[in-house]
Amino acid sequence: MEPTSSSPTPEFTSVKQEPNNSEPPSPTESATSPDSAPRNHEQHYAAADSNSSTPTKSFVPCKVCGDKASGYHYGVTSCEGCKGFFRRSIQKQIEYRCLRDGKCLVIRLNRNRCQYCRFKKCLQVGMSRDSVRYGRVPKRSRPSEGEKDDARVSTSDPSEPPPPATMPETSDPKILALYEVILTVGQAYQDHCEYAEESTRGLLRKPISSLPPSAVPSSPEVASSTADSLEPQKIWLWQQWATHINPSITRLVEFAKKVPGFLDLKQDDQLILIKHGFFELWFAGAARLVSDSSFTFADGTYVTRQQMEVMFDNDFATSMFHFANSYNTMSLNDAEVGLFSAIILLAPHRTNVMDPKAVEHTVDPMVEALKLQLARSHPGDAQIVASLLMKVPELRALGAKHVLHLEWFRSNWEKLRLPPLFAEIFDIPKCEADLQQ
Repeated sequence: MEPTSSSPTPEFTSVKQEPNNSEPPSPTESATSPDSAPRNHEQHYAAADSNSSTPTKSFVPCKVCGDKASGYHYGVTSCEGCKGFFRRSIQKQIEYRCLRDGKCLVIRLNRNRCQYCRFKKCLQVGMSRDSVRYGRVPKRSRPSEGEKDDARVSTSDPSEPPPPATMPETSDPKILALYEVILTVGQAYQDHCEYAEESTRGLLRKPISSLPPSAVPSSPEVASSTADSLEPQKIWLWQQWATHINPSITRLVEFAKKVPGFLDLKQDDQLILIKHGFFELWFAGAARLVSDSSFTFADGTYVTRQQMEVMFDNDFATSMFHFANSYNTMSLNDAEVGLFSAIILLAPHRTNVMDPKAVEHTVDPMVEALKLQLARSHPGDAQIVASLLMKVPELRALGAKHVLHLEWFRSNWEKLRLPPLFAEIFDIPKCEADLQQ
């Protein structure tokens, strides 16, 4: 079921307008076979919800939307709303369509927005078609002994409202506002960032060469003399580095525009925040593709640690890999990386920011939203909030080191052939006229 059209990002439905978990079938549903529905691609988004006053340890989230689960339905721990939605979809053989390329964020606050992506998520997390058709969960999908208390295949009418314990109780306007921030930033990250989970799944990795074919020595004597100088290799690698980073610039500018409050800042401050913070903002997402020995770009091309040491130096490469490896142990989802990226973007301390208080006012809700999201999605890790927020100054220190390395390239600009947008974002001259500015 491929989407047949595209449209601009729709406005997000207000939380107060969301129907109960007994949501009726959409009038746009059409009765054709769903057998070609998207299959199992795992995505994990934490609950954007505070619908229960019970302790976190007793909260069992629905694997589809993150709402409070009512039991084990069709092979998956899920809420009444998603149970009924999945049952209707199978029994009525409904085909859905998505206007956003099948990449909508599915959480409690917006689960009714796109039924195509909600159904896709049901299949991704393991809901069984057969358990709807035959009224039981296949044996292979049954829970372990420790899960049997929750493992109940519901036989109730899906049109009935869920028990009171599963109904939303998010009445605090401040909390609701934070959930809207989580939803907005998470969706913006998925839409515009090349390193989102769905975009990087199944990448085919390919190495980047150290030198162009014409510069590869053809004899041992030439190879020996070429090895005496790393400058040609450094210049070549930097040009490749710039070419692969260049597409991210436009994407991250679009992401910044969707961060709540960013476009309300002074235009000069918007430009300063993007230009001065670009490397940090980019690496907040790109760090996901760092391994112990290489870094992979969004198109699958990778550079080795040794090549990065040639481009920069051992200290900088070590700092990049250290940050990425500890950052990746947190297993952040797209919403969390998006919020972290928004915090990196909105840095009041950036040089020449005209209204730092306005920037500080804009970043505060991002910090609170990130704390809320992490507390809900990592309930067993009491230190994750502090650990992630400590990564902010570490990443900014890495950005300061990167600025120092740019000086060599600014002074050697005539030897470089860089994409114009990359040169502009990092203030690297492209011609003599640029030196006069």
